[in-house]
Amino acid sequence: MSSTTTARPPLSSFWRDLPREGRLLISTVVFQSIGTGLVLPFMVVYLHEVRGIALETVGLLLALQAGVGIVMVTPVGALIDRIGARKVYVSSLVALLLADVVLAFATTTGQAAAALVLMGYGFGIVWPASSALIGNLIPSDQRQRYFGINFTLLNLGIGIGGVVGGRFVDVSRPGTFTAVYLLDALSYVPALVILLGPLRHARDRIDRPAGDDGASISYRALLRDPRLRALLLLVAVAALVSYPQLNAGLPAYARAEGQISTEGLGYAFAANTVVIVLLQLFVLQRIEGRRRTRVAVVMAVTWMVAWSLLGATSLVPGTVVATVLLCACAGVFGLGETMLQPTSAPMVNDLAPDHLRGRYNALSSLMFSVAFVVGPVVASFLIGRDLGMVYIGFLVGGCVLLAVIALAVERHLPAHVNGLRISGPDVHEAGPDSSAPVAEGRISG
Repeated sequence: MSSTTTARPPLSSFWRDLPREGRLLISTVVFQSIGTGLVLPFMVVYLHEVRGIALETVGLLLALQAGVGIVMVTPVGALIDRIGARKVYVSSLVALLLADVVLAFATTTGQAAAALVLMGYGFGIVWPASSALIGNLIPSDQRQRYFGINFTLLNLGIGIGGVVGGRFVDVSRPGTFTAVYLLDALSYVPALVILLGPLRHARDRIDRPAGDDGASISYRALLRDPRLRALLLLVAVAALVSYPQLNAGLPAYARAEGQISTEGLGYAFAANTVVIVLLQLFVLQRIEGRRRTRVAVVMAVTWMVAWSLLGATSLVPGTVVATVLLCACAGVFGLGETMLQPTSAPMVNDLAPDHLRGRYNALSSLMFSVAFVVGPVVASFLIGRDLGMVYIGFLVGGCVLLAVIALAVERHLPAHVNGLRISGPDVHEAGPDSSAPVAEGRISG
């Protein structure tokens, strides 16, 4: 039987093809992420150098934040499926707003811990809630682009905020840090207005399919699926060598080993953003219809280069060259990031049955929460004991492991989950919970 490859729609059609709910949902991303960028590079600097909290204690505080997320994420996943993603999303934004306000005025370890508990709840559930909402509101054929472009806008805002924050904050003036945390709190307001206003009637909860016996679905039952276990392993390793290191390990290493200024950190995060904003659409076009696991291998190699550049900053500490190397590290890491969001999130949502999307996204988020516990503790422990090169070796080795796992996971994922486009006149679209091979059509990519 002959078949033809389905043409890729132009990226220019993205906004036109989006449903109204999707346009509203994505419209606040830049504003909210500017607030995030104001504070993201400076959490470790703020708690350690401004508030005088020991570096190892800061690592434990960041682990506490992630630990709260771990405790909350699985029950919240079930709650998303029960009451809808929008309500849970709102609660996460309110928690993040309050956390910023508390952190802005925190002067003791206890106050910082209280703020990070709130932040742990907010960040622990914001990803499964928002991802489930996106999965429910955005059609399957638009999800990869939506997650990719959403990530571009997110990083555009973070980059703007990072540059402004880097030039504004000063460790000798604690009030500058108070100001940026209050501005970050304010940045959550537009999204709350959208969710509580125009999107309050959006259909964000999917009923069980006809014929379902109504029995309670446990996470243990979900994890019997080898496809899900394989995908979660891939997500877990990718999480460990990515964002926890960018947010905590990179600033700590750059300050302790590379002796780089806070302004230099701001420029590094700006370089990260510039790469993502400039290359995300290009990467999206190149990876559509390709095996997402192969994209993950390329991503792992890219991150391996990035962390090697971070290690090189310790060879020329306190110099312009060290700052340039740090910016190069962040930029190369950003190239890898352009491959992460358009692959991992769509894989999870394409594998998930519609009525279980909250639980599937919760399990994926759990992998990141665990990484945010382990990552900062490992980074602070090794860097705090002058074992910086051991830390870099840990990251590079993790990237090698990620590439190996991606190739192994490929055998377990259905074609449509792995990003392969199915074409042919008699080919039906595989459902998200279908384990049967797709009949007749030709796989391209």
